[in-house]
Amino acid sequence: MSAYIARRILLMIPTLLGILFVSFVVVQFAPGGPVERVIAQLSGADTGASSRISGSSGGDFGARGQVGASADAINSKYRGAQGLDPAFIKSLEKQFGFDKPAPERFLLMVWNFSRFDFGKSYFRDTTVIQLIKEKLPVSMSLGIWMTLLTYLISIPLGIRKAVRDGSRFDTWTSAVIIIGFAIPGFLFAILLIILFAGGSFFSIFPLRGLTSDGWSQFPWYWKIIDYFWHLTLPIVSMALSAFATMTLLTKNSFLDEIRKQYVMTARAKGCSERQVLYNHVFRNAMLIVIAGFPGAFVHAFFSGSLLIETIFSLDGLGLLGFESVLNRDYPVVFGTLFIFSLVGLVVNLISDLTYMWIDPRIDFEAREV
Repeated sequence: MSAYIARRILLMIPTLLGILFVSFVVVQFAPGGPVERVIAQLSGADTGASSRISGSSGGDFGARGQVGASADAINSKYRGAQGLDPAFIKSLEKQFGFDKPAPERFLLMVWNFSRFDFGKSYFRDTTVIQLIKEKLPVSMSLGIWMTLLTYLISIPLGIRKAVRDGSRFDTWTSAVIIIGFAIPGFLFAILLIILFAGGSFFSIFPLRGLTSDGWSQFPWYWKIIDYFWHLTLPIVSMALSAFATMTLLTKNSFLDEIRKQYVMTARAKGCSERQVLYNHVFRNAMLIVIAGFPGAFVHAFFSGSLLIETIFSLDGLGLLGFESVLNRDYPVVFGTLFIFSLVGLVVNLISDLTYMWIDPRIDFEAREV
């Protein structure tokens, strides 16, 4: 077991390197960049970028930015740079690290990431780690509670549907599940806002943040109530499609196992239906459900909440990553990508170990020999 875990951990290194390398190469050919963002702001073609960076890069940077069009203007490799002092362009490149060749920048990034040093944001006066810490509570809340809610409802419902396959209960619940799966999460979120968050009918749930103003002064029990009060609509919106997928997956997995020979043998020996279901079928049927856990968890935890965060004004990791890509804030882009990838690989390893815990017959180490 220890040898298998060690091999899996070692394999994470080339995997992470491959992800970073491909992403780095794509960025080199992508149009635009942080230098272009500042130039566009100075030329009036963009908003927001230089105002953020000038506050974090010192007075010298701001002074250089005052250089306007002159008779000595030269053509630059940066679009829109005509009329700017070449020395100012050089200072921008140095500020963002583009004065070094691409291979050197990539190796420097890998070396820093190996020490979990992700640097500072280009356009925010803070480190990437601090930004992630600030946004993490939102994504953790959405991901953990959505996944927990999905599994707590979908697994019992899927088992019930498998046991009563073909009944009226199975038919109408399947219809509800299919309808729910067909509705995009963000559209359902808008519907919930219209119905329950002051849109046109009721004003029951809040629309912004994870907590109310003055939350720190609330009694402990009211803090919990207020926290879930804010989370109700976002979690329900996110869980809709995942709920449908997990329920049908559980049902089909149990149906496959119920029809196998060992179930007939257990019944012939006099085992009750409950014993057959939970002592024999459950362990085998749950393997495929566990297999879908890493992808569902990582998706919900990091990327699946982008639209929901935007709709409900929740400032989480999904929104941070999206804004960083738009702003060409490469330290944040690569830092979050590295962390997301690492967490995904670790969760996959935990999933495989859970396989072996549930079913001791599975031995990944022996299979690799």
